[in-house]
Amino acid sequence: MSGVINVVIAEDDFRIAQIHEEFLSRVRGMKLAGKALNARETMDLLNVHQVDLLLLDIYMPDKLGTDLLLEIREKFPTLDVILISAAREKEYLKKALMFGVHNYLIKPVTMETFVGTLEKYRHDKQILDSLAEVNQDAIDRLFGGRKVKEDKPDLPAGIDYLTLNKVSQILKKEKKGMSADKVGEKMGASRTTARRYLEYLVSANKAYVEQEYGIVGRPERNYYIKEG
Repeated sequence: MSGVINVVIAEDDFRIAQIHEEFLSRVRGMKLAGKALNARETMDLLNVHQVDLLLLDIYMPDKLGTDLLLEIREKFPTLDVILISAAREKEYLKKALMFGVHNYLIKPVTMETFVGTLEKYRHDKQILDSLAEVNQDAIDRLFGGRKVKEDKPDLPAGIDYLTLNKVSQILKKEKKGMSADKVGEKMGASRTTARRYLEYLVSANKAYVEQEYGIVGRPERNYYIKEG
């Protein structure tokens, strides 16, 4: 898969669907192909559009999303699915795993969690697309099976070692400092994600930040790597 990722939102509550549509607009490289309020509309959209990713609710008026997964897998075997639901029953999680769901988010979902999950999905797809052949390193990155080496630091939740290293390398190349927006552009992620990694580097004493004023007088936080 390359280019824009086409997404369908299947959610029976139109207000939540609108919120998720707004969240989706903040993820680079993704486009809304349509919204469905029930299982029937979901299948209609999948039949009409070339869809890469389905954001699927479980509690829909005409059929459970987990029951719909069987039909989806039969007709659209390459379609990726992320479940977004208030359902907490273990049976739904088991079905999600059985049908190869990419992720499972419990409502209510924050913007940061939503965006971060979809960015990880996009990142995983990019890894798969770039592979000339399958190797253990790529498998570990996709499935998270690699044990942390002793020389790697213990990182807090939400901070990935490979991404952190990428952010550090970006800062090292730019001696004049960079804003979170510019770092996000370089790493192909949102400003929120970039700032999370930048602030971690500052807290770990690996980088420092300065408030700088532009022409319009509005302060901007610029980050600099600490050498040595």
